[in-house]
Amino acid sequence: VMFMVVIGTFAWNSLRIMFKIPRSDALVIVLVTVVTVQYDLAVAVVAGVIVSALVYAWRSAKRLHISAHDSHTVPGAKTYELDGPLFFASTDNFSELFDIENDPDVVIVDFKRSRVVDQSALQAIEDLALKYEASGKELRLRHLSRDCHQLLTKAGQLMIDSDDDPEYQIATDYSVKTGAFGGGH
Repeated sequence: VMFMVVIGTFAWNSLRIMFKIPRSDALVIVLVTVVTVQYDLAVAVVAGVIVSALVYAWRSAKRLHISAHDSHTVPGAKTYELDGPLFFASTDNFSELFDIENDPDVVIVDFKRSRVVDQSALQAIEDLALKYEASGKELRLRHLSRDCHQLLTKAGQLMIDSDDDPEYQIATDYSVKTGAFGGGH
C-alpha cells in the first residue's frame, strides 16, 4: 500500500526537467528525494535548506568584482571599486584582487556598490589594511553604509573616515501631496 502511495504521489514530471535546470538545483532535488526515502521528510527538508543556502553562498561569492582606476578625488591615489557582497565565501577572491606591491602610496576601496556582511569580511578588510600598512601605504575605505561602519567600529582596529559617506534615510511616511516626510496621508 505504501509503495503505491509513493508511486502515485511522486512528481514524475520533475524527471523531465532534471536536465534543463542548473546542476545545483538538480542535486538538491535528488538529495531531498534520497534523504526522504532513507530517513524522513523533516530531515530531508533541513538537508535541502542547508545545501540550497550553501549553493546560494557559492553563487554570491562569484558576484564580487573589483574595478581599479586612478582616483578622481585624491591626486596620485588608486581607487578600487567593489561590486557585490563581501562575506565569508567571497573573502578569498577579495584578497586576490589587489596589487599591493605596484599600488601607489594611497589606496581607496570604494564600497558604493558593495556590502560588508559578516566577521570574515571584516577580517579580510583588516588583513588587507595590515598588508598595505606593512608596505608603507595607506588604505582608505569609502562609501560604507551605517551598519558597515558599526561592524568595523566594533572590530576596533581599523579607523574609518566617514566624512564622504552618504547618510541613508528610511522613507516611511512620505507625502506626495506636500513633498515632505511625516506629513499627511
